[in-house]
Amino acid sequence: MPLFKCIASRLWGSLDGVASQWLRPQDSNLDLTAPKAVVLPLHQGGLVGLLPSQSARADNGAMSERDEVDYIVEAWKAERPELDLTPLEVLSRVTRIGKRLDRLRRSVFAAHGVDVWEFDVLATLRRSGKPYQLSPSALMEQTMVTSGAMTNRINRLLSRGLVTRDTDSDDGRRVVVGLRPEGKRLVDRALDDLLAAEEQALTRLGVNDRTELVSLLRVLSLTMESD
Repeated sequence: MPLFKCIASRLWGSLDGVASQWLRPQDSNLDLTAPKAVVLPLHQGGLVGLLPSQSARADNGAMSERDEVDYIVEAWKAERPELDLTPLEVLSRVTRIGKRLDRLRRSVFAAHGVDVWEFDVLATLRRSGKPYQLSPSALMEQTMVTSGAMTNRINRLLSRGLVTRDTDSDDGRRVVVGLRPEGKRLVDRALDDLLAAEEQALTRLGVNDRTELVSLLRVLSLTMESD
């Protein structure tokens, strides 16, 4: 079995429980893979009334949960039965979970008065260890933003008193950005709340499920990064 199809087959099973918990019907309105029947605006009914119950009866008579991607894949199978839709089954769920995770994180960080990008910079400094200092170029590399964007972000955090910008004591030609105590306290509190929220999101996955999911996602990430 090709590597991707093997990963996709196993990853689908692990993601299914997470997806069914996080996804709401309106999330499909943003999904370009959704069939025409399910991209109606919500005020026109959206998915409500258009789809079967979220629980479908399996062949053995037991109730098995289904998520929105199941219905999307079924629709495509009816229209294009010759296609292998395994990649769609996996990556549509990854995309939708990513959207929900982004909203979850924004909500957590907003409670602490920071934007996602502010947390990214502060967290990068925090996990670098004492003395919690990095060069702007190192911050750029780890947060994957341009030089201009990083300059604006550092200036914003400087104005809030969360970071410092000084000359490196070992190299006067080098500038370093440091985490102030206020920034350290803020990022620690935000991280605590983020992990609590994400733990709640993963509550239906056991230890073994999480371990397998981490392994599968790592393989998938490395595979896509190498393309």
